[in-house]
Amino acid sequence: MNKDFTIISGPCSFESIDQIDKHFNELDSQFLRAGIFKLRTAHESFQGLRSKGISDIRDLKEKYKFKFVSEIVSKESLENIAEITDIFQIGTRNMYNYELLKEVSKYKKKTILKRAFSATIDEWIKAGKYIDEYLENVILCERGIRTFEPSYRNTLDLNAVSFIKRNYGFNVIVDPSHGTGDAKMVEDLSLAALACGADGLLIETHFDPKNSISDANQALSLDQMNGLVEKLKEASKIFNKKVIF
Repeated sequence: MNKDFTIISGPCSFESIDQIDKHFNELDSQFLRAGIFKLRTAHESFQGLRSKGISDIRDLKEKYKFKFVSEIVSKESLENIAEITDIFQIGTRNMYNYELLKEVSKYKKKTILKRAFSATIDEWIKAGKYIDEYLENVILCERGIRTFEPSYRNTLDLNAVSFIKRNYGFNVIVDPSHGTGDAKMVEDLSLAALACGADGLLIETHFDPKNSISDANQALSLDQMNGLVEKLKEASKIFNKKVIF
């Protein structure tokens, strides 16, 4: 069983160089998740800096030496950001986009595969096999499923995490930000993810959450993120895990 518990944090969308400078001035982290290309439900929503953000991320990587995690939304976006991206991310809307998954498989890079809104565990795993037949390069990401409950954005299915770890042993991380849609719930569900056997977390952070261009309600402040990391490090001792941040 994997003894590492890896935390990947960062803003939903890459907005500016200043945004990332502030991130690394406050957080001593090895990873940065930030979207350059964004798939949004509303056409008028911010779609990402796209090609304009690529050179900036390249320069920021040289400055801060982080591993970059970013979403692939199309074959074109894949070709554009493959050079600067260390871990690909496939969003929930593209889990069923098998042609895109086959394109991603050609790069043989670690890929976070988010579960679709209503996907069964079997469908999720089968999608992963388009990227890597044995899922060695695939990191499954539980990000909440759509249920009848309207009180929060999604229902975070931690049953799925425990089931996959106990029956398959595949790498599974949890996104409590999208799973709840509420920053006040993120800490609780992060600790629960650790307890149920997850291999890590994908968490949205922003230096000024209320003014985040994307998903402001679910982003943690940088102070909150630091506090959560310390709590996870303390709790990880119970489960014989090592927190990687």
